[in-house]
Amino acid sequence: MESLKVSIVQTSIYWEDPQANLAMLTKKIEELPQTNLIVLPEMFTTGFSMNAEKYGEQPSGNGFKWMQQQAKQTKAAIVGSIMVKEDENYYNRLYFVYPNGDFITYNKRHLFSYAGEDTLFTAGQEQCVIDYLGWKFCLQICYDLRFPIWSRNTQGYDVLLYVASWPAKRIKAWDSLLPARAIENMAYVIGVNRVGVDGKGYVHNGHSVVYNCLGEAMLPITDIEQLTTLSLTKTHLEETRKKFPFLNDADKFTVM
Repeated sequence: MESLKVSIVQTSIYWEDPQANLAMLTKKIEELPQTNLIVLPEMFTTGFSMNAEKYGEQPSGNGFKWMQQQAKQTKAAIVGSIMVKEDENYYNRLYFVYPNGDFITYNKRHLFSYAGEDTLFTAGQEQCVIDYLGWKFCLQICYDLRFPIWSRNTQGYDVLLYVASWPAKRIKAWDSLLPARAIENMAYVIGVNRVGVDGKGYVHNGHSVVYNCLGEAMLPITDIEQLTTLSLTKTHLEETRKKFPFLNDADKFTVM
């Protein structure tokens, strides 16, 4: 597909209230125009809670089933992360659900030790690059953004995608690292963050954005609830990479 329509859902999240969040997001998604991909924030059913024992879902839990339903109804893929319990372990798990209900998962690799995420959740061990409508996506979650080796474009992906719950007090890092990832990987970068105050009193101010492979922002940055749909163009990516073949000179390595 030459042009891929992406819809960003920058929203506040009800603290530890999955039912309220799914109802709220259902209404927001109904407002979207026809699109190919809907991107939600990190832990969109609960907020960035460490209460995994109470809110960790089974892999086929309500949040995931809701994503399948929304994907089928909108005929668009949908992506976001949920707290999941599997085999006595908890994961911050991203689901990429295709319009037909099929899905791919990615478990967050870099757990946020500053908030104790590493004491409750199990880190993912595998990178995740998937195909969708002729585009290759590398899937990542929030804190992964700070570790460039994990996102290094060794698999020829077109889009690097982050879902996040990034607080306002550290938003400068978010604003700086997203375009850096676009430039160094010669790829589109999508970063979707929440807004509002969470149950721990942390303020989130969004700044969801899409950068092209030159690190240029493709939409205005805002700190309020907002639904945005825009198109990514394969020709622009391919022509820019041909003109500036920087990836050919990248260091060769394997992430263990």
